Formats: sequence, structure tokens, C-alpha cells
Amino acid sequence: MNAESLSVVLAGGGTAGHISPLLAIAAALRDVSPDVRLLAVGTPSGMETRLVPAAGLELATISRVPFPRRPSLDLLRLPGRLAGAVRQAGKILDDARADVLVGVGGYVCTPLYLAARRRKIPIVIHEANTRAGLANRVGARFSSHVGVAFADTKLRGARHVGMPMRKEVSGLDRSASRQAARELLGLDLHMPTLIVTGGSSGAQSINRTIAASVEALAKAGIQTLHITGKGKTVLDGGGRPLAADGYRQVEYVDGMENVYAAADLLLGRAGAATVCETAAVGVPAVFVPLPIGNGEQALNAAGAVAAGGALVVDDESFTPEWVSREIIPLLTDPERLAKMAVSSESLGIRNADRRMADLVLEAVSK
Repeated sequence: MNAESLSVVLAGGGTAGHISPLLAIAAALRDVSPDVRLLAVGTPSGMETRLVPAAGLELATISRVPFPRRPSLDLLRLPGRLAGAVRQAGKILDDARADVLVGVGGYVCTPLYLAARRRKIPIVIHEANTRAGLANRVGARFSSHVGVAFADTKLRGARHVGMPMRKEVSGLDRSASRQAARELLGLDLHMPTLIVTGGSSGAQSINRTIAASVEALAKAGIQTLHITGKGKTVLDGGGRPLAADGYRQVEYVDGMENVYAAADLLLGRAGAATVCETAAVGVPAVFVPLPIGNGEQALNAAGAVAAGGALVVDDESFTPEWVSREIIPLLTDPERLAKMAVSSESLGIRNADRRMADLVLEAVSK
């Protein structure tokens, strides 16, 4: 089959962790063949309803079918809900005349995997986390084309391709971009720089510890840019936004490539995208894995920590005392930071989007 005639349906959504690699794979497919027909499928309430159209990609939606973990009324309703979602998924695949389905995980994927299998449509999977999600564990049973972001991910037939990411990140030259990025973010060009982020929704426990550490960081000659998350501005004792010498807070930064270029050290959660992107561009990092869920964030960070490119601290232990004991000495040691940057970049994969596009073409050719 000619790549130019391909119809590709891409499934995934709910969080940026699913949507970002989906959009990167779509962009790589367009690079391979500008005439490829692309359709994304998500749910009516996820972040994809905003992010996918903004990227110039058509979006179809199906009903969200969560899989209850415990006996409940929802569990009794599951078979009927899933059957309905599979019918919706099948109609989308038929209307799109899909040649291949690409799934990146999330609730939307299971019905599409089942519908594609019934139609003998090839399935290509990308799993972002070290511990694979339920949907992709199901989908991997039906696919021989499975790409994973982390080498330790256990899925049948998995190939280590890395994390598909935006070209602004994968093509970043930190040294060349540092001055412009610091000017854009309102940072001093020469001070040791800590950038803190809890992701798009923020992380309250990280925010509290950083707020309590502002004075110690400033006394050590360190400037801090604190990305608090939307609606999570850090307030002082008088109810006003916290302000201090050497400290700046914003709720959101549009373009993480500027954050990576400006930071001497990044502090944040260990979501798959953050771990993979910091490795790809060589940013030393401190990861505070999310303390809830199935422990996937700690697993995501393990490789970077073992390689010497990052530190990890559990959420409960991340205190102002830990910041003074670990982060301040690190940020005032340029030689150690430089070694961490090299170690981090040694793990990085910058062309995962193209690897996934090639995997799609391979699946169709077979």
C-alpha cells in the first residue's frame, strides 16, 4: 500500500500524557506523507477536546467506559457500556476506512482495539509508562507492533522506541537557547536556576515545600521559577501571591522547551513525558513521584536515577529540610550538574515520533 493513501485512526486521551505522544506521532506521519488521512478519537470530556483541534487534527469521540477495580453497580453495567462503545468505535473505523489503528492508552482505546480486531485492521500501540495501562495490556494481545517509552516496560513484543515528543523539545539545543529562554521567562542570565513544575494541574505538596524554601534558596544565590499549575497560585500569610527576592511564580508556561533550556535543575513529578523529555535534552532533574496510583511514576524515574541523571525523593520526604540538604548543594555545584546533564542525555531518545511512524508503515505493509 502506498503511504499517501493511508487512513490512520489514532486513539487516546484524557490526559496530556496520552495526547502529547498521539499528536507527535500524527505530526511524524504527516512528515512521512503530507497526504495521509488522520483522525483522532477521544472522549467528549478529556483534554483532547481542546488540544487535538488546536493541533489541526480532526477529532471524533466515543463514550468513556471506565473499568471499575472493585465490585460495584458500575461493574454490572460494564458489559453493556463496553458493547455500546465498541459499536461507536466500529462506526468510526468504518467511516474513516481505516487502514491502521494507533493507540496510546486511556479509556478510549479498549473499545477501538476490540473493534479493530473484529475488522482485522492492524493495531499499533505506544505505551508511555514503565507499568503499562490496562487498555494497552489488552491491545498488545492483538498486535505485533508495540512501541514503549521505557526499556523496562513489560508488554509482549515491545520495542523500545522512546517517547514521541514535539519537535520544539526533541530538537532543542539547551546551550544555544539558554539566554533567549531566560529572557523570555524573566530570569537572570547568570544565576543558578531551579525551575519547579507539578505538571499542568500543579502539585500542592511540592508547592508547599517550595514556598517554605524560598528564603533558603535565595540566601544560597539561587533563583527559582515556580510553575504552580492553573488555579494554584501560592499565597503568603496575608492571602496575597507569594513574592520574594529570587523567586517568581507563574501558573503556566506555554512551551516546556523554554523551561528545559533555562533550567540548571528541574524539579517535578515523574510523569512519563517529563522523565523522557528531560533525558532527551539533558536536563538534570529531581523527581518527586506522585504518591497515589499504582507506583508507575517511581518506576518511570528509576532509569534516570540509576544512570546518575536525576535524584528521586518520595512525596512525604520532600520537605524544606530536604531542599536545604540536597538541592541547594547540588545547584551550587556546576561540575556535578554538568555530569548529571551528560548522564541524563545518554538515556535520551529524540526521534521516537519517527520510529513510531515507521512502525505504523511496517504494520500496514504486513
